Amino acid sequence: MHWPAVCENREGGTGSRGRGGSGGMPPPFRIAVLGAQGVGKTAIVQRFLHDDYSDAPGPGAGHSRKVHLSAAVLNGHVHDLQITDYPAITSFPGSSLQEWSDSCCRGIRSAHVYILVYDICCFDSFEYVKTMRQQILETRVLGTAEVPILIVGNKRDLQRGRVIPRHNVSDLVRKTWKCGYVECSAKFNWHVLLLFGEALRSVGCVRCKHIHATIRFQRALRRERCALM
Repeated sequence: MHWPAVCENREGGTGSRGRGGSGGMPPPFRIAVLGAQGVGKTAIVQRFLHDDYSDAPGPGAGHSRKVHLSAAVLNGHVHDLQITDYPAITSFPGSSLQEWSDSCCRGIRSAHVYILVYDICCFDSFEYVKTMRQQILETRVLGTAEVPILIVGNKRDLQRGRVIPRHNVSDLVRKTWKCGYVECSAKFNWHVLLLFGEALRSVGCVRCKHIHATIRFQRALRRERCALM
Protein backbone atom coordinates (compact mmCIF):
# COMPACT_ATOMS: atom_id res chain seq x y z
CA MET A 1 0.00 0.00 0.00
CA HIS A 2 1.23 3.50 -0.83
CA TRP A 3 0.22 6.81 0.66
CA PRO A 4 0.06 10.05 -1.32
CA ALA A 5 2.72 12.71 -0.97
CA VAL A 6 4.94 13.30 1.97
CA CYS A 7 5.28 15.06 5.47
CA GLU A 8 5.01 18.59 6.81
CA ASN A 9 8.08 19.75 8.73
CA ARG A 10 7.42 22.60 11.12
CA GLU A 11 9.54 25.08 13.03
CA GLY A 12 8.96 27.42 15.92
CA GLY A 13 5.75 28.21 17.72
CA THR A 14 3.89 26.31 20.37
CA GLY A 15 0.36 26.64 19.03
CA SER A 16 -2.43 24.20 19.75
CA ARG A 17 -2.51 22.67 16.28
CA GLY A 18 -2.31 18.87 16.61
CA ARG A 19 -1.74 19.02 20.35
CA GLY A 20 -5.25 18.54 21.72
CA GLY A 21 -6.67 20.73 24.45
CA SER A 22 -8.07 24.12 23.40
CA GLY A 23 -7.63 23.44 19.70
CA GLY A 24 -9.55 20.18 19.94
CA MET A 25 -6.90 18.39 17.87
CA PRO A 26 -5.64 14.86 18.57
CA PRO A 27 -2.51 14.51 20.74
CA PRO A 28 0.85 13.93 19.00
CA PHE A 29 2.09 10.53 17.94
CA ARG A 30 5.44 9.74 19.57
CA ILE A 31 7.61 7.49 17.40
CA ALA A 32 10.84 5.98 18.74
CA VAL A 33 13.42 4.79 16.21
CA LEU A 34 15.94 2.28 17.59
CA GLY A 35 18.69 0.09 16.22
CA ALA A 36 22.32 -0.92 16.51
CA GLN A 37 25.02 1.48 15.36
CA GLY A 38 25.45 1.65 11.60
CA VAL A 39 22.09 0.17 10.57
CA GLY A 40 21.00 3.43 8.92
CA LYS A 41 18.16 4.50 11.20
CA THR A 42 19.23 8.16 11.09
CA ALA A 43 19.42 7.94 7.30
CA ILE A 44 15.85 6.61 7.25
CA VAL A 45 14.60 9.51 9.37
CA GLN A 46 16.44 12.06 7.24
CA ARG A 47 15.11 10.51 4.05
CA PHE A 48 11.57 10.65 5.40
CA LEU A 49 11.77 14.22 6.66
CA HIS A 50 13.95 15.85 4.00
CA ASP A 51 14.11 13.39 1.08
CA ASP A 52 17.86 13.57 1.60
CA TYR A 53 20.56 10.94 2.04
CA SER A 54 24.17 11.05 3.15
CA ASP A 55 26.67 8.33 4.02
CA ALA A 56 28.49 10.71 6.36
CA PRO A 57 27.33 10.66 10.01
CA GLY A 58 25.85 13.93 11.26
CA PRO A 59 27.01 15.89 14.32
CA GLY A 60 26.50 13.92 17.51
CA ALA A 61 25.57 10.78 15.57
CA GLY A 62 25.61 7.67 17.71
CA HIS A 63 25.98 9.58 20.99
CA SER A 64 22.77 11.54 21.53
CA ARG A 65 19.10 11.42 20.71
CA LYS A 66 17.51 13.74 18.16
CA VAL A 67 13.88 14.81 18.40
CA HIS A 68 12.14 15.80 15.16
CA LEU A 69 8.69 17.40 14.94
CA SER A 70 6.54 16.82 11.88
CA ALA A 71 2.85 16.23 11.04
CA ALA A 72 0.55 13.77 9.31
CA VAL A 73 -3.13 13.36 8.48
CA LEU A 74 -4.63 10.15 9.89
CA ASN A 75 -8.27 9.34 9.07
CA GLY A 76 -8.93 12.98 8.29
CA HIS A 77 -7.34 14.33 11.49
CA VAL A 78 -4.07 16.27 11.63
CA HIS A 79 -1.60 14.81 14.14
CA ASP A 80 1.73 16.13 15.27
CA LEU A 81 4.54 13.59 14.96
CA GLN A 82 7.40 13.49 17.41
CA ILE A 83 10.04 11.25 15.87
CA THR A 84 12.95 10.51 18.20
CA ASP A 85 16.10 9.01 16.73
CA TYR A 86 17.83 7.23 19.61
CA PRO A 87 21.49 6.15 19.69
CA ALA A 88 22.33 2.46 20.08
CA ILE A 89 21.36 2.02 23.73
CA THR A 90 22.74 -0.99 25.62
CA SER A 91 19.35 -1.93 27.08
CA PHE A 92 15.80 -0.67 27.25
CA PRO A 93 15.18 1.14 30.57
CA GLY A 94 13.06 -0.99 32.87
CA SER A 95 11.70 1.95 34.87
CA SER A 96 11.10 5.68 34.63
CA LEU A 97 14.02 6.23 37.00
CA GLN A 98 16.40 4.39 34.64
CA GLU A 99 14.93 6.23 31.67
CA TRP A 100 15.52 9.72 33.04
CA SER A 101 18.89 8.97 34.59
CA ASP A 102 20.31 8.43 31.09
CA SER A 103 19.91 11.43 28.77
CA CYS A 104 20.07 9.14 25.73
CA CYS A 105 16.92 7.29 26.86
CA ARG A 106 14.68 10.15 27.91
CA GLY A 107 11.15 9.84 26.59
CA ILE A 108 11.67 6.34 25.26
CA ARG A 109 9.14 4.65 27.56
CA SER A 110 6.34 7.02 26.54
CA ALA A 111 6.54 6.27 22.80
CA HIS A 112 3.33 5.20 21.05
CA VAL A 113 5.15 3.03 18.53
CA TYR A 114 8.67 1.61 18.20
CA ILE A 115 10.50 1.27 14.89
CA LEU A 116 13.32 -1.25 15.35
CA VAL A 117 15.81 -1.08 12.48
CA TYR A 118 18.38 -3.70 11.51
CA ASP A 119 20.82 -4.07 8.62
CA ILE A 120 19.83 -7.03 6.42
CA CYS A 121 23.55 -7.67 5.86
CA CYS A 122 24.43 -7.80 9.57
CA PHE A 123 23.31 -10.70 11.75
CA ASP A 124 24.32 -8.95 15.00
CA SER A 125 22.03 -6.02 14.23
CA PHE A 126 19.08 -8.41 13.97
CA GLU A 127 20.04 -9.96 17.30
CA TYR A 128 20.02 -6.43 18.75
CA VAL A 129 16.47 -5.94 17.48
CA LYS A 130 15.40 -9.28 18.98
CA THR A 131 16.78 -8.28 22.37
CA MET A 132 15.31 -4.79 22.26
CA ARG A 133 11.86 -6.08 21.28
CA GLN A 134 11.85 -8.54 24.17
CA GLN A 135 12.90 -5.86 26.63
CA ILE A 136 10.19 -3.50 25.37
CA LEU A 137 7.53 -6.19 25.81
CA GLU A 138 8.74 -6.90 29.34
CA THR A 139 8.68 -3.27 30.48
CA ARG A 140 6.19 -1.31 28.35
CA VAL A 141 2.40 -1.43 28.17
CA LEU A 142 0.21 1.29 26.65
CA GLY A 143 -3.14 1.13 28.43
CA THR A 144 -4.30 -2.48 28.23
CA ALA A 145 -2.72 -3.24 24.84
CA GLU A 146 0.84 -3.95 23.86
CA VAL A 147 2.70 -1.03 22.33
CA PRO A 148 3.01 -1.51 18.55
CA ILE A 149 6.45 -2.52 17.26
CA LEU A 150 7.52 -2.34 13.62
CA ILE A 151 10.61 -4.27 12.52
CA VAL A 152 12.47 -2.67 9.61
CA GLY A 153 15.19 -4.28 7.50
CA ASN A 154 17.28 -1.48 5.97
CA LYS A 155 19.83 -1.56 3.13
CA ARG A 156 17.66 -3.56 0.75
CA ASP A 157 19.88 -2.16 -2.02
CA LEU A 158 22.57 -4.56 -0.68
CA GLN A 159 20.28 -7.55 -1.15
CA ARG A 160 23.08 -9.86 -2.31
CA GLY A 161 24.78 -9.52 1.07
CA ARG A 162 21.69 -10.56 3.03
CA VAL A 163 22.56 -12.84 5.97
CA ILE A 164 19.07 -14.16 6.80
CA PRO A 165 16.52 -15.11 4.09
CA ARG A 166 13.73 -12.58 3.90
CA HIS A 167 10.92 -15.12 4.26
CA ASN A 168 12.51 -16.49 7.44
CA VAL A 169 12.60 -13.05 9.02
CA SER A 170 9.13 -12.15 7.79
CA ASP A 171 7.59 -15.36 9.15
CA LEU A 172 9.29 -14.92 12.53
CA VAL A 173 8.30 -11.27 12.87
CA ARG A 174 4.73 -11.49 11.57
CA LYS A 175 3.63 -14.93 12.75
CA THR A 176 5.59 -15.43 15.97
CA TRP A 177 6.28 -11.90 17.20
CA LYS A 178 2.99 -10.49 15.83
CA CYS A 179 4.81 -7.34 14.67
CA GLY A 180 4.76 -5.46 11.41
CA TYR A 181 7.67 -5.99 9.01
CA VAL A 182 8.98 -3.73 6.24
CA GLU A 183 12.20 -3.75 4.24
CA CYS A 184 13.53 -0.49 2.85
CA SER A 185 16.49 1.31 1.36
CA ALA A 186 17.19 4.75 2.80
CA LYS A 187 19.82 5.25 0.13
CA PHE A 188 17.38 4.80 -2.76
CA ASN A 189 14.25 6.01 -0.93
CA TRP A 190 12.54 2.64 -1.31
CA HIS A 191 9.65 1.92 1.10
CA VAL A 192 10.63 4.72 3.49
CA LEU A 193 7.18 6.32 3.29
CA LEU A 194 5.64 2.88 3.54
CA LEU A 195 7.34 2.07 6.83
CA PHE A 196 6.27 5.33 8.48
CA GLY A 197 2.77 4.80 7.13
CA GLU A 198 2.71 1.33 8.66
CA ALA A 199 3.98 2.73 11.97
CA LEU A 200 1.23 5.35 12.12
CA ARG A 201 -1.37 2.87 10.96
CA SER A 202 -0.45 0.54 13.83
CA VAL A 203 -0.86 3.41 16.31
CA GLY A 204 -4.15 4.36 14.70
CA CYS A 205 -5.43 0.83 15.15
CA VAL A 206 -4.55 0.88 18.86
CA ARG A 207 -5.99 4.35 19.48
CA CYS A 208 -8.92 4.58 17.11
CA LYS A 209 -9.70 0.93 16.29
CA HIS A 210 -9.58 1.85 12.60
CA ILE A 211 -8.21 -1.21 10.83
CA HIS A 212 -7.85 0.55 7.47
CA ALA A 213 -6.33 3.90 8.33
CA THR A 214 -5.87 6.54 5.64
CA ILE A 215 -2.60 8.42 6.05
CA ARG A 216 -1.29 11.46 4.19
CA PHE A 217 2.09 13.15 4.62
CA GLN A 218 2.88 16.66 3.39
CA ARG A 219 6.59 17.48 3.15
CA ALA A 220 8.69 20.61 3.29
CA LEU A 221 6.03 23.29 3.62
CA ARG A 222 8.27 24.80 6.28
CA ARG A 223 11.57 23.77 7.81
CA GLU A 224 11.50 20.94 10.30
CA ARG A 225 12.23 21.55 13.96
CA CYS A 226 14.88 19.32 15.48
CA ALA A 227 16.33 19.23 18.97
CA LEU A 228 19.65 17.57 19.69
CA MET A 229 19.40 16.16 23.20
